[in-house]
Amino acid sequence: MANTSPVISVLTSTLTFSAPLVLAALGGLCSERSGVINIGLEGKMLGAACATGFVTQATGNAFLGMISGLMTAILLSFLHWLLTQTYRMDHIISGMGINLLAGGATALVAKTFSSLGSEKMNAFPVAAYWVMAWTAVFGVYWYLKNSRGGLRLNAVGQDPDKARQMGLKPVKVRFMALLWTGVFTGIAGALVVSNAGSFTDNMTAGRGYIALAALILGGWRPIPAFFACLFFGFLDGVQLQLQGQSLFGQTIPVEFWQALPYLVTILALAGLLGKGSKAPSGLGRA
Repeated sequence: MANTSPVISVLTSTLTFSAPLVLAALGGLCSERSGVINIGLEGKMLGAACATGFVTQATGNAFLGMISGLMTAILLSFLHWLLTQTYRMDHIISGMGINLLAGGATALVAKTFSSLGSEKMNAFPVAAYWVMAWTAVFGVYWYLKNSRGGLRLNAVGQDPDKARQMGLKPVKVRFMALLWTGVFTGIAGALVVSNAGSFTDNMTAGRGYIALAALILGGWRPIPAFFACLFFGFLDGVQLQLQGQSLFGQTIPVEFWQALPYLVTILALAGLLGKGSKAPSGLGRA
């Protein structure tokens, strides 16, 4: 039984760490399949986690807390849509601005309500979020392949000019896509804070960027992105298990294992991994 304990620990950690990544990656997929570059996933998750945590603690109502988190992420997604589609701001700058806004605002909230944040929140069962994550993967897959909305999303993301000639309105399609980005990242943020029990400053810890890397590794497709998220979750589980362990007679610093998932993320975002993946042709175009 002792021999299986580390395996069970890694598997449990894989599920725990990968579920919010799956949800955030699906949010990024909706946005980027419509042609909107979205590196603001981190900020949306962080804002949702903050709102979910503090509203739940203030009201004692987990449902109200989750709705607050969803609304926060949706509002941030709407801001990203407004900046990129109405004011034609560069998508990367808009996304980074949202991350900075969320980081500063949540830090202020955490400092202002620090006494409230120290309390344990009454959260939904984490398993319920896991079910949402796994179900959403196949729901998005079906939507992209079999629905009229999915075909329109792909058409706008591949070539917005041809989509306009067909009578589609890219701005409207992208609005709906970013709405769903807000929904998925909102649930992801709520899951992160529910798993921890209370909100702490910068608690998403780069998960939005890791989810974006998983999306790229998965070639902007839901099923491969899901497996990429599992891979990153597995790396997190392994690094927790290997901390303090020796390798080939040498003790590896804890920082090395902690940096492992982020190293793979950097390689993916730099294009060194997933070279066969092809981004939507209309990504970043007006």
